[in-house]
Amino acid sequence: MGGIPLSVKKSSAEKRYAQSEVRRLRNKAVKSEVHTFVRKYMDAVQKKDQKLAEEALKVLNSELDNAGRKGVMKANAVSRKKSRMARLYNVTFAAK
Repeated sequence: MGGIPLSVKKSSAEKRYAQSEVRRLRNKAVKSEVHTFVRKYMDAVQKKDQKLAEEALKVLNSELDNAGRKGVMKANAVSRKKSRMARLYNVTFAAK
């Protein structure tokens, strides 16, 4: 028969667990990054700093798109968050 002895072979369950752990950590890092950019954006909006908020919104949208593309966040969740952040920007900095 040949090949690797059964006692040395890794079970498929162990392999799947290892794969899922790697994915979980990668997804956690992406989500954490998104949360960080949301926090920076919200701080800029609360300080009423329009220029900083605009830059933060651009970066946040880019990060959200990345998370959606990687499958970490669902497409509708990404759209919803982007929409809410844009609406917050427009309400806060509307020309009066």
